[in-house]
Amino acid sequence: MKKTLIAATAAAFSLTMFTGAASAEGTLEAVKKKGFIQCGVSTGLPGFSNPDSKGNWKGLDVDVCRAVAAAVLGDSEKVKYTPLTAKERFTALQSGEIDILSRNTTWTQTRDTSLGLNFAGVNYYDGQGFMVSKNLGVKSALELDGAAVCIQAGTTTELNLADYFRENKMSYDPVTFDTSDQTVKGFEAGRCDVLTSDQSQLYALRIKLAKPESAMVLPEVISKEPLGPVVRQGDDGWFNVVKWTLFAAVNAEELGLTADSVEAALKGSNPGVLRLIGAEGNLGENLGLSKDWAYNVIAQTGNYGEWFERNVGADSPLKIARGLNALWSKGGIMYAPPVR
Repeated sequence: MKKTLIAATAAAFSLTMFTGAASAEGTLEAVKKKGFIQCGVSTGLPGFSNPDSKGNWKGLDVDVCRAVAAAVLGDSEKVKYTPLTAKERFTALQSGEIDILSRNTTWTQTRDTSLGLNFAGVNYYDGQGFMVSKNLGVKSALELDGAAVCIQAGTTTELNLADYFRENKMSYDPVTFDTSDQTVKGFEAGRCDVLTSDQSQLYALRIKLAKPESAMVLPEVISKEPLGPVVRQGDDGWFNVVKWTLFAAVNAEELGLTADSVEAALKGSNPGVLRLIGAEGNLGENLGLSKDWAYNVIAQTGNYGEWFERNVGADSPLKIARGLNALWSKGGIMYAPPVR
């Protein structure tokens, strides 16, 4: 017991020392000095963070990093990507290996309070579900008693799965893998009857199957999974930059600003638009950024709706409906504080 207490105290002290050291200079200043953002992403999840055939990273999470680079450095391409497994991601951020973690990561109370990290908002509202082979003949998750379940280690899905089966008095046999790619290969090889993950990931993983049409996602959603970018605690300046970059993209969609229309908006008369893109006032000063920070975000990456549609929505192979991720004014819950 004493050794455990000493180890825990030492770990807490080390994290405090690191946080203090990070705050001494600040991530914003460090990023400006080195000229790029180090972004932690997945090892490959279509629609969220995945390299294309030329090795260029694409996805909804990637666009968050690109937007922050546009806001801070004026160039959305000044990003270097670090692929991380679920087990590696938080350590990489805590240690300073990356500046921001944008890797389909669920915001939970434990992660927000015990790891020395801050979630900077939500870029995708998700929920855990189940994918099965159509040949299994299952129409509901309530028919999965005794099933072998493929699952990725180090994720919130493990506890959600245990809770769901316990609540419904069912048993299951977990088949655990380190990466999402391994889970889908295990599923395809027949190592398990069902694959569980966030529903967005299930749609992304299904297109990796040799025969995507052979699998189906069951209707049940068993959890809340708000996914978003993460930064270290103790650096409020950087936290504000990442948070308000995401908010700027959401506000841009509300205001009807797109990558194609934002330049013409500089000559418009809408005061909310003019404030956001820096044609009136200088709200960038509060963030340690240039007055055109949000203009650069929108011009180079588009608004939140554009991020969504090209990566996971109608213009993507995933074809996921906006659902909860529609703007609050259009039936969803995507909502950002005003930029004023």
